[in-house]
Amino acid sequence: MLQVALSQLKTHSRRFIAITLAVLLAVAFLSATLMVNASTEASLKASIGQAYSTADLVISPPGNEPLTTANADSAASSPLVSASYAQRMVYVDSSLGSATVASFIRSVPNDPALESVPLNSGAWPSREGEIVVDSVTAERNSLSVGSKVTLTGQPAPPAEGQEGTPVEPEVAATVTGISATSKDPQMSGMAQFVGTTADVEALGAASPGYGAILVKVAPGVSISDAKNGLSTALSLPVDSVQTPDEKTTEMVAGFTGGQDQLTIVLLAFAGVALLVSALVVSNTFSVLVAQRTRELALLRCIGASRRQVRNSVMLEALLVGFTASVLGVLFAVGTMALVLTLLSQNPDFSFATLAVPPSAVIAGLVVGTLLTVLAALVPARAATAVAPLAALRPADDISVHNSGGRLRLGIGILLLLAGGAGLVYGGISANLLIALPAGAASFVGFLMAATLFVPKLVSLAGSLAAPAGVPGKMAAANAVRNPRRTTATASALLIGVTLVTMMMTGAATARHAFDTELDAIYPVDVTVESFPGDPAITDQAVAAAAALPGVEHIARLELVGMVTAGDTQLPAYGISDSDAAALLANPANRPAGTSVVLPSSLTATTATLAAGTQTTNLTATPGTNNGGTALVSLGSFTPLAAGDPLRTQEAAPLWISVDQSLDTNELMDLRTSLASALGVNEYMVSGAVLEKAMFSQVINMLLLVVTGLLAVAVFIALIGVANTLSLSVLERTRENSLLRALGLTRGQLRGMLALEAVLIAGVAAVIGSVLGTLYGWAGAQSGLGTFTEVTAVVPWGQIGAVVLVAAVAGLLASVVPARRAAKLSPVEGLAMD
Repeated sequence: MLQVALSQLKTHSRRFIAITLAVLLAVAFLSATLMVNASTEASLKASIGQAYSTADLVISPPGNEPLTTANADSAASSPLVSASYAQRMVYVDSSLGSATVASFIRSVPNDPALESVPLNSGAWPSREGEIVVDSVTAERNSLSVGSKVTLTGQPAPPAEGQEGTPVEPEVAATVTGISATSKDPQMSGMAQFVGTTADVEALGAASPGYGAILVKVAPGVSISDAKNGLSTALSLPVDSVQTPDEKTTEMVAGFTGGQDQLTIVLLAFAGVALLVSALVVSNTFSVLVAQRTRELALLRCIGASRRQVRNSVMLEALLVGFTASVLGVLFAVGTMALVLTLLSQNPDFSFATLAVPPSAVIAGLVVGTLLTVLAALVPARAATAVAPLAALRPADDISVHNSGGRLRLGIGILLLLAGGAGLVYGGISANLLIALPAGAASFVGFLMAATLFVPKLVSLAGSLAAPAGVPGKMAAANAVRNPRRTTATASALLIGVTLVTMMMTGAATARHAFDTELDAIYPVDVTVESFPGDPAITDQAVAAAAALPGVEHIARLELVGMVTAGDTQLPAYGISDSDAAALLANPANRPAGTSVVLPSSLTATTATLAAGTQTTNLTATPGTNNGGTALVSLGSFTPLAAGDPLRTQEAAPLWISVDQSLDTNELMDLRTSLASALGVNEYMVSGAVLEKAMFSQVINMLLLVVTGLLAVAVFIALIGVANTLSLSVLERTRENSLLRALGLTRGQLRGMLALEAVLIAGVAAVIGSVLGTLYGWAGAQSGLGTFTEVTAVVPWGQIGAVVLVAAVAGLLASVVPARRAAKLSPVEGLAMD
C-alpha cells in the first residue's frame, strides 16, 4: 500500500496543495509563537543584562535594603577580586534649558573595564561637577560637550529633633562626554547621566546604599570559589552572588512575573489556527476519499483488506503532514529572523535577538504531523465503512433522519444551551472564569449542530443569486449539494470571523466603558496641578498655553475656602459661570448661586463654607466626578486673600478643554507643549482626554495585534474555500462539460463557481458576525462588569467591512478553480471519468 499512497501523492499532487498550505501556516504560527517567547527572553537578557555584561559576578542585596558601604569595601579588598564597582543609581530631575525631564544618574566605575556603556565622544567624568549624557538625550535637547545641566535630587529626611523644610540637593554640572544609550527597557524615555561617586551620593542622600556590586574575579580564582568566598566575606546568602547570566535570568523572570503570559496568549491564537487547519485537512481528505470511492472499492475487490486501504490513506496524511510541518518550521524560522533583523536596525531595538528553542522545532513537527493524521482519521475510516459492491451507492449525510445526525444534534444543542446559560450567568455576575469556558462550550455546540442549518441558510441566501439567471440558480443548488462539505468550509471561515468581530465588539464596548468611567472621574479634558507653596503659574504662561494649537479654552480656578459636608472636609474652588459652561460638559458639575457641587461619593444635601473668619451655609448637589474637591461659583463667592494660611496647604488647578478631533499622538504632543508653556513637569498635566488617549492606544494596539493573528486563521479558512471549489470542479468535470455543451458560456461557468464561493463565505461571515457581537459584549461584561457599567457597543462599520472582506475573499478564492473549469473543452471533459 506504500506504492499506492506514493502513487496518489505523485498523480494528484495538486489536490494536496491546500492541505500543505493549511498545515504549513498553522505549524509556522505555533513555532513562531514559541520563538517569540524565547526571543523575547533573549532580547531582554541582551538589554536588561547590559549593565552586568562586563562583570564576572554580580552581588545583589538579598532583600529590599540596599548594599552598604561596608559591603562595597569588603568586596573591593577581597583577594578573590581584581576589580570592583559599587553601582549607585539615583533618580533625579534634570533642567535642560527650558525643559525639566525625569532622569537618572549612576556613578562611574573606578575601573573602565567594568563600564558597560560605550563612550561615543568626550571623556568620562573625573571630578565633581562633570557628567556624561546619553546620545538620545543629547540629541533631543541639543546638548554637547561643554553644555550646562542642573540635576535636582530628593531631599534627605530631617534628623530626629531637627525642624525646618528639607533642602533639595542640587548639582550644577558640565557635560564632558556623550555615551551610547542604555538598552535597558526600564530606562527608556528617561535621560541617562553618569557622574562621579561624590555627585551621585550628594543627589541620593535620601536613599543611601548600592543597588549592586560588580566584580572582576582575580586571575586563577574559579567562579564557584569566588561565589562562596564573597558570600562569606560580605555575610550574604550564596544566591546573592550570581553570574551576569544568572542575574539577568532572575530579573527577566521577575519582569514577566515568572509566567509566559505572552506565550499563553499567542498559543491560544495558534490553537485557533490549528483548529481551522484541522477542519480544512479533514474536509479535503473527506472529498479526496469520496472522489476515490470506486478506486478504493476496486482495491478491496482485488484483495486489499480494509486495514490496508485505511493505512494507505493514513500514510498519505503522514507524508503530507510531515512535509508541511518541516516547511512550516523553516518558514517560521525565516520569518522570525527577517523580522528581528529589520527590528534590530532600529536603534531603539538594537538588542533584538533571535532564539530558536528546540521546543519550537519539535512541537511544530509533532503537532503538525499529528494534526494531519488525526484530521484524516475519520475520512480514512469512511473509506472502509462500506462493502466494495456498496461503494457506488452514495452515503447519507448527517441529518435529523438518521441516528448519527440526531446524536450530533443532541450533543450540540446540549452544549449550546448549557454553555449559553453559563455565559449569561458569567456576564451578569461579571465572572470571567465562568464566562470563558461557557462561551467556548456554546461555540463548540453551535459548530456541532451547524450541519443541520448552515446548508439551509446557504440555500436561503441562494435566492439572492436568482437575478443572475441560470448560473445563479445552479450556484445556489451546487452550494448545498454536499451539506457536510459546505458546512465544514463555512465553519472554518465562521471561526475566524467570529473571533475577529468578537474582538472588535469587545474593544468598542471596553473603550466606551472606560470613557464613561473616566468622564465620571475627570470633569474636564485636561487638569494642570501644582504643589502648595510653589510659585504661581503666571498670566503670561497661561496666555501662551491658551494660544497653543488644539487648546479651546483655559481657566484658572480660585481657592475660595474649605467646605464641610457631614464628616468630610474638602477644599472649595471657585469657577466663573462662563468658564463652567465652556469647560464642564455635564451640567451636573456646574455650580449655580450659593450651591456647592460635591464629589459623587458624598450624599450630603447641605454644607458649610469656611472662608477666613466667615462661614456660609450652602445647598449641596452631587457631581459626576469622584475627586476630592468642591466647586462653587465665583459669581457668589470671592477668592481667598493672598496671605490666607490655607493657600500654603492647597493650590488651585488650571482646567483646559481641547479639540476633540486630536488623535493620540497629537494629544501627547499637546501635553508636552502645555507642560513646557506652563513651566511644569509633564506628570502634573492629566485629565480625561489624556487617559482616554492612552486607553485607546492600548486597546487599538491590542486589537491590531489580535486581528493580525486571527488573520492567519481566516487565511487558512479561505484556503479551505478555494480547496473545496477546486475539488468540486474535479468532481463535476463531466457535469460542467455537459453544461458547456448545452450552451453555458465560459463566463457563465466562472460566474456560477464565483457565486457558490460568495454564498458560502457570505453566510459564514454573517453568522460569525452575529456570534462575535454576542460573545464580544458578553466577554466585556464579564471582564469589566465589576469595575464599571458596561453598555454594548456594536461597531457596525467595522463588522460590515469584515463581512464584505470575507465575501470578496470568497470571490477571489474561486478565481483559480473557475479558470481551470473554464479552460477545459466540453469534448475533453465529457471523455474524462
